[in-house]
Amino acid sequence: MTPKRKIYIETYGCQMNFSDSEIVGSLVLGSGYETTANLGEADVILINTCSIRDHAEKRVRQRLREFSALKKKRPGMIIGVLGCMAERLKDQLLKEEPSVDMIIGPDAYRDIPDLIAAVEGGQKAVNVMLSLEETYADIQPVRLGTNGVTAFLSIMRGCENYCAYCVVPFTRGKERSRDPESILREAGDLFQKGYREVTLLGQNVNSYTWNADDLTVNFARLIARVAGVDPSLRVRFATSHPRDLSDELIRVIASTPNICRSVHLPVQSGSNRILGLMNRKYTREWYMNRIEALRAHIPDCSISTDIIAGFCSETEEDHRETLSLMRWAAFDYTFMFKYSERPGTLAASKLPDDVPDPVKSRRLEEVIQLQQTLSLESNQKDIGKIVEVLAEGRSRRSEHHLFGRSSQNKVVVFPAGDIHPGEYLRVKITACTPATLMGEVLPAERPG
Repeated sequence: MTPKRKIYIETYGCQMNFSDSEIVGSLVLGSGYETTANLGEADVILINTCSIRDHAEKRVRQRLREFSALKKKRPGMIIGVLGCMAERLKDQLLKEEPSVDMIIGPDAYRDIPDLIAAVEGGQKAVNVMLSLEETYADIQPVRLGTNGVTAFLSIMRGCENYCAYCVVPFTRGKERSRDPESILREAGDLFQKGYREVTLLGQNVNSYTWNADDLTVNFARLIARVAGVDPSLRVRFATSHPRDLSDELIRVIASTPNICRSVHLPVQSGSNRILGLMNRKYTREWYMNRIEALRAHIPDCSISTDIIAGFCSETEEDHRETLSLMRWAAFDYTFMFKYSERPGTLAASKLPDDVPDPVKSRRLEEVIQLQQTLSLESNQKDIGKIVEVLAEGRSRRSEHHLFGRSSQNKVVVFPAGDIHPGEYLRVKITACTPATLMGEVLPAERPG
């Protein structure tokens, strides 16, 4: 038998990209290839890319140079660029990166085997056509680099919010939702294979809507059905848009124990003026109302966010409003970035990137320092509490400890003992850092 050709997939960016790479892995396996985690034995290298910030694209460019050097030693190797950079830069990448053979957009993954064949026939291959229908609902993803406990489950694709700073609507196209039955089948299959947590993914996950046969399923109803697969299956979701965080969804989370008490709700700025320029379609007051609703109905819910420092024309007063909102909300953790202008976005065409980089950096540092304080205060409140933790794997700092996460998505480290990943444990929190909780397993409280 002829040995199967090996495909190495490397992924950058958001959780959706990692989910997409698992779809790609399934599609190439079905076409006679096999995936490998060993770059040195790869016949085909596929790099799944992110365009959300300039830094992300620079990392990919550097990696392509490294792949190019490897290709010179191994003639016949094929290099393909997937995802958002492929969609945004298209033919430009072929001109600027001579080692690249294929450019494949997020909706063209089914064509990868044919595109590889075209390259083997001596051509460069490009497919960046966006689709109004493609959801890959029929594809059973191959779980790449999995811990066997947690998995991502993509429920929709695309985005139509057109936030001024964001390339996603242009690189991933219109919103379209998967058939809920296909989502439930995938969740059930994951549970049967031993997975105990799924994260429902979408660029704007809580705008999920399925209409067919006089049946409408919104996100609140979908997540309730996924949680109904089994009480031992934890369910998370990412990422929410504040405008679409409905009271119905909050009530479903509050009434369903295995939907995790953790909501990621990107605010981006605390200034109404900046939110307007960003085209976020909500105000500071609306956002605060959503936080109050979460706190009222789910008192133990952790809330995380995204913040951009130094957006176009941001003043010191705008920045102070962001800091004041952070203090008011007492976010448990935050993803923080300084503004990076992306070509083709609404901001790039209409708003000057006029905040000096040193000012952006200083404001970002102030956001980071404040969040360090808030995260530490949040974790200190957990000392002495007993929390349920799903064990995920070995701690990176000690082979004698495991780590897992609480329902609030906080990382908990504890002695390994005879515990195995996938077990639910009750852990008493004894210490903390701003990023991590440490604790002791209560053996008598461990469920069978």
